[in-house]
Amino acid sequence: MTHRLDAHTWLAEHGDYLFRVARRQLHSDELAEDAVQDTLLAALSAQQRYAGDASPRTWLVGILKHKIVDIIRRRVREVELPRDETGEEAVDALFRQDGHWAEPLRDWGNPQTEAELGQLRRVLEACADRLKPVMAQVFSLREAGGMDTEEICKELGITPTNCWVLLHRARLFMRQCLESNGYSGAGA
Repeated sequence: MTHRLDAHTWLAEHGDYLFRVARRQLHSDELAEDAVQDTLLAALSAQQRYAGDASPRTWLVGILKHKIVDIIRRRVREVELPRDETGEEAVDALFRQDGHWAEPLRDWGNPQTEAELGQLRRVLEACADRLKPVMAQVFSLREAGGMDTEEICKELGITPTNCWVLLHRARLFMRQCLESNGYSGAGA
């Protein structure tokens, strides 16, 4: 059985899922699209090394994770000031001759809302980290990945009943964990 697929098939079958995974990590549609594109290009060039031991989606997600790390590293490096400029020269480089910003500032939105969302995201991740591994996988695939029960069962090799039980327990745990960290169902 051949495991060779083309990028169009990968994109059609796994593109939305890859985008959701990348979007969740990068918090940007544009960066997520770049990560998925880089993933498909890397997968296409490494296709001969794909042995079929894992599902194509699992293989593509593995590549995607590396691309996300590359994007995050690149963004961190871009923020740093050039080493050969003094502080004053670096500040001057931010402005045009007429005194306006060289690049427009991004919209900051509502800082309080952003801070609250950031805190909620950290609590969610901390709670999810406390889930048993298989429970965390099922929860992540359903809630973050948007996969249906059949896809999850196929991906993890479990029965639908087992999937529903794991998902139910994960949701109960997450609710309890969020409530114990100050997020009640009423105001959150």
